[in-house]
Amino acid sequence: MDLADSTRKRHALALFRDLPWRYDRVGALMSLGQDPRWRAAMVAAVDPRPGQRILDVATGTGMVAAALARRGAQVTGLDQSEAMLAVARARHGDRITLRRGEAERLPFGDGEFDALTFTYLLRYVDDPAATMRELARVVAPGGRIGMVEFGLPPAGPLRAGWRLHTRVGLPLIGRLVSDAWYEVGRFLGPSIEGFHEALPDLPGLWREAGIACVRTRAMSFGAGLVMWGLRDGRDG
Repeated sequence: MDLADSTRKRHALALFRDLPWRYDRVGALMSLGQDPRWRAAMVAAVDPRPGQRILDVATGTGMVAAALARRGAQVTGLDQSEAMLAVARARHGDRITLRRGEAERLPFGDGEFDALTFTYLLRYVDDPAATMRELARVVAPGGRIGMVEFGLPPAGPLRAGWRLHTRVGLPLIGRLVSDAWYEVGRFLGPSIEGFHEALPDLPGLWREAGIACVRTRAMSFGAGLVMWGLRDGRDG
């Protein structure tokens, strides 16, 4: 099947088409200021070094890519949305290389990068296991791979509070910004919960893709998840 024909992919492209210029600020607002902390924690876990070649998949407006570049890495940002990439180009100029492409079919050779990062990606692909294998393919042995994703707080009061925020708070915040952000607010809670119910063992998914030494860090009472590991488990 052509990836462009995927219902999930068409929905993701439509959902984020009108968001790019406000994406960073509204995303931080919806996460109650926590999203920038999660991204910074992932960058710290990947520990970019000067001169390293790093691929940032689902780069969006280039927030993570720019942070990696500030540490001296040679960064390529890839995203399927031309609207997002246009904002990244306007904000970051030639500090990062930007490519349009899909995580399920990366336009790069085996082991081409020293490290790889991705943010809020796996909920928007049809086959997370195959996508993880493709992400791992382009990383050299020993290279670090890092992810930021929304987490699911443990059952009990924390889960109840999270569900109230995602089912009521997010749509209300979105409504104050625009119709497009209202749709994102309505979508996020069920999407996050469904993702973790369908994939309860994300570290196992990573290990099956050839990533070892997998570590996870739950942040903001479990609402944010940072995960990282080493390609083939060999520490570079």
